[in-house]
Amino acid sequence: MVALIKAAQLLLSLSILVVLHELGHYWAARAFKTRVEKFYLFMNPGFSLFKKQIGETEWGIGWLPLGGYVKIAGMIDESMDTEQLQSEPQPWEFRSKPAWQRLIIMLGGIIVNLILGFAIYSMVLLAWGETVLPADRIPYGLEVDDRLEVLGFQDGDQIVTINGEFPETFTQIRRSLFFSQVHDVALNRNGVEVALHFEEDLGQMLVDSSIRSPFGLRVPCMVHEITVGSGAENGGLQAGDRFVSIDGEPRRFHGEVTSYLQAHPNQRVDLEVQRMDGSLAALQCETDSAGELGFSQVSPFEMGEFALEDRKFGLGSALTSGFSLASTTLREYVLSMRFLFSKAGASQVGSLVTFGSIFDAGWDWEIFWRNTAFFSLILAFMNLLPIPALDGGHVVFLLYEMVARRPAPEKFLERAQVVGIVFLLMLMVYALGNDFWRLITGQFG
Repeated sequence: MVALIKAAQLLLSLSILVVLHELGHYWAARAFKTRVEKFYLFMNPGFSLFKKQIGETEWGIGWLPLGGYVKIAGMIDESMDTEQLQSEPQPWEFRSKPAWQRLIIMLGGIIVNLILGFAIYSMVLLAWGETVLPADRIPYGLEVDDRLEVLGFQDGDQIVTINGEFPETFTQIRRSLFFSQVHDVALNRNGVEVALHFEEDLGQMLVDSSIRSPFGLRVPCMVHEITVGSGAENGGLQAGDRFVSIDGEPRRFHGEVTSYLQAHPNQRVDLEVQRMDGSLAALQCETDSAGELGFSQVSPFEMGEFALEDRKFGLGSALTSGFSLASTTLREYVLSMRFLFSKAGASQVGSLVTFGSIFDAGWDWEIFWRNTAFFSLILAFMNLLPIPALDGGHVVFLLYEMVARRPAPEKFLERAQVVGIVFLLMLMVYALGNDFWRLITGQFG
């Protein structure tokens, strides 16, 4: 059921984005009196689920949910319909328009996606606001992956600056440490300032080491719910209990508690916990074969010591903050492309399965619209890549024509289009293979 809910959200999100992207091309084409022969949501090899002729354009829905397209008269596109190019150019055809007009037509979808990403982020901030944890209100510092200790990080570290800049929120700390090209980090460790310097890009080192969650909040281990029949229930653990020690050693925080328990499967452990009334209790519980007691952790945002800040936005501030959020998100995504040029980074390329996995297991409209804004920016960037069969490929050939004052040969354009389509199909197969591997190995959780 969860998979269906996520799939439905992904389908709706991409349908909105594809329709608006193709409308960007359509509106630009019609503005220059260029005929649009077809406008389709999804691909329709062989047959269509729905189609209707309205004026010069056939509007339809295909059966294969892989994007969509507009077929513009007189243009070599992914349909590879070159029959119309055998006749003389007609005034309503793409090829008869000045190069600058054709350039705008090809950029129309990208422009719409950029504007849409900014507009949705602004709408989300206006409707729901934003809840953040300020960087100076992280009471217990960060919890770091054990593999980061060789780089100088330790549990409990407080981040002061990243590349000399002061982060404002916990989210900004996590994103900057991964996406930015980090070489210098200043820490506060138990009141002592520590400076870390990295000769290599920190983000690339994280990718190469396959560290999926390098930095998190260090939070007290506090029981939320007890699993019926578990070692936690049998040993007397209660909701609201906070861990103090295990087997006589101080272990207060969630990361160190779970690590210790997982290292001791099918064993009896001595616990000391603090009850909600402040009293201490000594318990004996038995872990299962996975090294778990059978309880869930309280969210840090439900603990009083984590002082969250709720930010509300008026129309003006939502627009400016939405633009800032969109530009930062796009910049970070572009920066993340550097990871693809390594073996470890390439292995993280994902298909629609990866995109679908980031949606909420329920149907949270705020998360839905945030993801849709993110996808819109991705769609804009990916379509701008100079790959034949993408908008960016057409843009490159048009820029060549404008500089050289002559178009590229049609035969060359046809061959380039075929190469681009084959490359994109191979990339899709590779990404799908990565996702199947992650599903088989349980990396999606």
